[in-house]
Amino acid sequence: MVSRVIPVDDFDLVIFGATGDLAHRKILPGLYRRFVAGQIPKTAQIIGAARTEQDDDAFRAEAKAAIVEFGKVDEGSDTLADFLRHLGYVSIDAKGDGGWDELKSRMRAGAIHAFYFSVAPSLFGDLAEHLARFGIADDHTRIVVEKPFGRDLASAHALNAVLREHFKEEQIYRIDHYLGKETVQNLMAVRFANILFEPLWKSEYVDHVQITVAETVGVAGRGSYYDKSGAIRDMVQNHMMQLLCLIAMEPPYHFDPDAVRDEKLKVIRALEPLEPGDIVRGQYQATEDAPGYTDDAENPASRTESYVALKVRISNWRWQGTPFYLRTGKKLRARTSEIAITFKEPPHSIFDDEGGPKANELVIRLQPNEGMNLKVMIKEPGPGGMRLTQVPLDMSFADALGDDGTDMPDAYERLIMDVIRGNQTLFMRGDEVEAAWAWTDPIIEAWEGSKIRPEPYDAGSSGPEEALRLMHRDNRRWREIRA
Repeated sequence: MVSRVIPVDDFDLVIFGATGDLAHRKILPGLYRRFVAGQIPKTAQIIGAARTEQDDDAFRAEAKAAIVEFGKVDEGSDTLADFLRHLGYVSIDAKGDGGWDELKSRMRAGAIHAFYFSVAPSLFGDLAEHLARFGIADDHTRIVVEKPFGRDLASAHALNAVLREHFKEEQIYRIDHYLGKETVQNLMAVRFANILFEPLWKSEYVDHVQITVAETVGVAGRGSYYDKSGAIRDMVQNHMMQLLCLIAMEPPYHFDPDAVRDEKLKVIRALEPLEPGDIVRGQYQATEDAPGYTDDAENPASRTESYVALKVRISNWRWQGTPFYLRTGKKLRARTSEIAITFKEPPHSIFDDEGGPKANELVIRLQPNEGMNLKVMIKEPGPGGMRLTQVPLDMSFADALGDDGTDMPDAYERLIMDVIRGNQTLFMRGDEVEAAWAWTDPIIEAWEGSKIRPEPYDAGSSGPEEALRLMHRDNRRWREIRA
């Protein structure tokens, strides 16, 4: 299978924070891959902007080093040399007036103008204000903002208000790279482009849903930031909430940005408040070979969670009675992200086989090895009677696309191209963000007021024992965490 590449219109893209880690690891290598694929016009312009004083050639050398390292590109590539000619650089003072006139002089009339705020949220307001005051932005300008979108409802509301002082909602692209993953988009295709699943996609047939985002790394190197955040702010309120919405949402009337986001918002607003017994917090412990969370965070008294498990209920007709179990954590057994929809067992078995039919399960793998796996019951091969066995119908996107799947765009590549197209379907709307915080805030406030420390768990495990009991109380089990 060969994916179609549809070129975008001519654009000027300004990357604020272009000397930072995200630009080096994701944005610049992603843009280069889109250039190689033929999606970026030969006239497009990519301008780096940051405090560092340097000229175009110095920034091109910096970008080249990043693309070679993180994009695994031959530094002698002629295509890379062609791409670098599209790059320029302006030294910008985000809080002052330096560099803004030069940036304005580089923007071309007739091109799409997009601005990527790859900076701390505290600078969003300054950048938005300067773009407006210096006449760089207009009614067709698009801005891309990275998470975190606040740390609670009040700060998220304030952040949205600052951006809306200078830009309309349809100009603001709140990026969540999980929504750019091929499998996440295929989740919508599987549900709404096939009659097979949608009639079964409700509490009558679905026993429960598990969403897992597990990481093997700890918080070393970013402990001071993470200790002010924790797993629920870092992962649940944004990434996992969006995955939950895509699974649980009603079919939109059309694959239209606001139609899709309207349905996601309905899911968030239907979430029931959590009971104390529906939440487990954990914190990885030190081993002989590695430090624990409090060491990595440099805060021995820290009560910040590096792991969280939740049992979530949705109060609507489709999902009443079907629990959604969410878990995410650091220093776990394997790096994996997946959604598992477990269907109910058949109400009656006609077979004498011991144990009978097992529940069907649809597993959507987000990382690694993006793909889908449907477990079904079949007859065990051989002449020994009607014995049943469960087998997977497995589709790896790498296999489906041929070769090793390296032609699949990274999430950032896809999302940046959507910004240029003006397609907001895979971006969060302001009211979505605020609704997610409105549900999350009481959970965090209850934790902070309880003074209870998170449950300890061993690095390399599946999390704290209490998380296992969360499922066992419902006669269910977590899926094994494995790559």
